Amino acid sequence: MAEERELDLVEIAPNANPPVCKIIDYQRFLYEQKKKEKEKKAKTAKVVVKELRFGPNTDEHDYNFKLKHAQNFLEDGNKVKATVFFRGRTIIFKDRGRELLKKFAEDLAELGKVEKEPTMEGRRMTMIIAPKKSKKSK
Repeated sequence: MAEERELDLVEIAPNANPPVCKIIDYQRFLYEQKKKEKEKKAKTAKVVVKELRFGPNTDEHDYNFKLKHAQNFLEDGNKVKATVFFRGRTIIFKDRGRELLKKFAEDLAELGKVEKEPTMEGRRMTMIIAPKKSKKSK
């Protein structure tokens, strides 16, 4: 039947009993699939990760300044990666860095949720905060 119509016989569901086949123009089918994938890719939101760097001995004013930036980033729908850098002998203050990141997460709790808990990666401790889904749809 497919040869009579000059079309292709394509197996759609090979695991079904009996297997399901369709008579279609295979090249056109592939073209439409690629087109759908392209549209889907264009519609997906691009996730942007903004990074904020702290030291283990970050002052209150600097902390508040960076907190405001993080709030703006989360409101815009971006993720925030908070990093505490340990230089030289400051590596002994790992507990201060962890407390700083925990406090940061608590202060941003209403705008975002912690996606990745504070972890040490070499000489830095990182934490990722993702924005919460807002009640207002854009």
